[in-house]
Amino acid sequence: MPIRRANEHYRPEGEHLTEEQVTQLMNAARARGRHGHRDATMILLAFRHGLRVSELVGLRWGQINFTAKTLRVVRVKNGSPSMQFLADVEIIALEQLRPTPFQHRSPVFIGERGPLSPAAFAQMLRRAAESIDFPIKAHPHMLRHACGYKLVNQGVNVRAIQHHLGHKNIQHTVRYTTLVPQRGFWND
Repeated sequence: MPIRRANEHYRPEGEHLTEEQVTQLMNAARARGRHGHRDATMILLAFRHGLRVSELVGLRWGQINFTAKTLRVVRVKNGSPSMQFLADVEIIALEQLRPTPFQHRSPVFIGERGPLSPAAFAQMLRRAAESIDFPIKAHPHMLRHACGYKLVNQGVNVRAIQHHLGHKNIQHTVRYTTLVPQRGFWND
């Protein structure tokens, strides 16, 4: 049985997506085929809410409150659930996807054969990246990492990031919180 290499082999330290790169991926996904809006919305939500791919494809309409502009995030891997604010851009994107009528238990992201799978999202993200000769081999978990990096570099408290990402142990959050060089401790 082959031995799996360390994570660093697959994701070198310092390799994470910037917000600009996430936007590039969203634009590439939007430009690809009839499900472009759905795919771009998936990338947006995964990035903004630090969703794991299974949490993303498992989203149900009942988790979204359009009036209160909130998303109830149900975490996997024994993570802590949370209620997160939805920005106007997310509400608009989701309203364009919302079927009429809809069931609260219905999945948000569907394809021709029903709910999207984690593999289908990973394949879509890879193809979007390839279509623009993206410099990094993109995979879904990079969006979760990008969320953590963005928040810490905005100065968000690590405990708040821990809650946002649903980590029960703060040691798991520390992996996502590498500071970019421009945000050092001294600015002189």
